[in-house]
Formats: sequence, C-alpha cells, structure tokens
Amino acid sequence: MRFVVHEHHASHLHYDFRLEIAGVLKSWAIPKGPSMNPAEKRLAVMVEDHPLEYGDFEGIIPEGQYGAGPVLIWDSGEFKPEGDLENSLEKGKLVFTLNGKKLKGAFSLVLMKGRGSGKDWLLIKGKDSFAKEDWGIKEELTPARKKRLTEKVPPCETS
Repeated sequence: MRFVVHEHHASHLHYDFRLEIAGVLKSWAIPKGPSMNPAEKRLAVMVEDHPLEYGDFEGIIPEGQYGAGPVLIWDSGEFKPEGDLENSLEKGKLVFTLNGKKLKGAFSLVLMKGRGSGKDWLLIKGKDSFAKEDWGIKEELTPARKKRLTEKVPPCETS
C-alpha cells in the first residue's frame, strides 16, 4: 500500500501525511512535520480523506480556496500495516512500517483520547535501525526543493 507526505505551504507550512486505507488517502496535517527521532512525538490532526489520485498531486492551490499555496511531494513510498487497518483506525492506534525515500522503518499513529476534537493523533517513530536522534526536517529541504518552490508550479485543477 502507498503513502505520501505533502509539503504544504499554506498560511503556515505544514506536512500532510497520507496513508492508502480502504480506497482513499486517510490524511493527517502535521504542523512540525514527521520525524525520524523516536523522542519527538508529532501532533497529527486528522483531516478529510483525499482520493487516491491526490497522492501524485504537486501544484498550487489558488488563492481564495481552502489550503491555498504550493503543495510538493516531500516523500512517498510503500507502507506495510501491522494488523487490520480499518479496525486499528477505529481503535485509535495504527502501527506500520514505511519504506519511503526519507521516512523508513517503524511508525505508529496514536489517537489522543479525551483531548480536543477527537481528531488529534500523535505520529511516533519506532526505535529501530532507521531511527536518528539528531534528525531534523530542515536538513531534508534540499536546495533543489527550495528552488522548486520559487519556480512556477502549475495551478491545481478544481471542479
């Protein structure tokens, strides 16, 4: 199954973490982005599902529309769930292994029960050979990626 992380330069930079589950991309907005450091638990707010085709999207969401701004694919790849995904989602704990270009190894998404709107989860990197205590997301923003942000990216088609 597929996962994608979008780098989304809306009113505030955040990262949209998406997992292919039950024919859609289940999605979480991660304000500080994912981390390869198991000590850094990252807030992941569940947002609306997206169609599978959105996993390939890069472009600019036009001004005046929700989420306006550039969207780039920050990472993508395959993921392997532990257990039944839909059941795990209902129970509020997903455990999976990512095999992306940047994100690799064990991760979990855990629902923060009894807090907020019921959409607040934590994305947590598992302790494995891919874990990096000194990892920083800013180091993953290469000059080539920064250049793409300044270039004209085709606008998103809306229907």
